[in-house]
Amino acid sequence: MSSAELKAIAMLLRARNAIDERIADVVGRPVVHGHLSDWIAAQIFDIELEPAANKAIDGFFRSGPLAGRTVNIKHYTRNQGMLDMTDAEELDTYLVMTGPRSAGSKGVHRPWAIEHVFLFDAQGLYDVLRAEMRRIGDSTSVPSRYWQQAEIHPVSRNANFPLSAEQTAALEEFRSGPGV
Repeated sequence: MSSAELKAIAMLLRARNAIDERIADVVGRPVVHGHLSDWIAAQIFDIELEPAANKAIDGFFRSGPLAGRTVNIKHYTRNQGMLDMTDAEELDTYLVMTGPRSAGSKGVHRPWAIEHVFLFDAQGLYDVLRAEMRRIGDSTSVPSRYWQQAEIHPVSRNANFPLSAEQTAALEEFRSGPGV
């Protein structure tokens, strides 16, 4: 056991806890991955978040072309072509924010970042994947052609949800930066 390494980790965790506390004060929610990404998506995409936990629905769009439609928000630190899905009929869309595309992850730091954003029609995707005999649930493998069709940032390929300059600029603030 290396006491120097343990002390270094303890010091870094205290600093991280102080940062997490400041973030929680701003977002009004505990700083766990899902709560933070939901809050960020709500700010950028004008989403009213559900006050209580719901496995299928995180909220609904308040304005824009999808006003009133329900959304499940996902954030993955790496884009690995997987999506946690549900068969809930009341779900209209998946809004998926990811970090960089992944070539592998063993022993690699996964920075919290938003490099890509995708908007899927939930029922349409469910139907297509079911017709292709794919298993639907946690870690559903979604072929790359569907990810490309659903992309809204940084490349706008999904005409159903064009981003404003303000939304694009806000998303750019969460890029991982050089070298990642």
